[in-house]
Amino acid sequence: MPSPKVQERRTEPRYPLERLAKIQLGNGHRPRYCLVSDISDGGVRINAFGVAIPDEFELLLSGDGPAQDGKYQVIWRNDHVVGAKFISNGA
Repeated sequence: MPSPKVQERRTEPRYPLERLAKIQLGNGHRPRYCLVSDISDGGVRINAFGVAIPDEFELLLSGDGPAQDGKYQVIWRNDHVVGAKFISNGA
């Protein structure tokens, strides 16, 4: 029996990225590496490889592309993988 179709709640489409980035966990902490696995115009999905991610953080990306440096707010979390929305440019 087919499973019921889940309603998509995203307003922007997501795109795979697989880009190494740095996440700033707060004042006094060194940036840690994370993997941005997909992006949309308003957010990212990241894996922080065992690092606890706070509800708000700064993401530092390298290279060009649609993902942007700035502050993000966690929308959902599953262990050390989170989905976060872009809230503002860097501090």
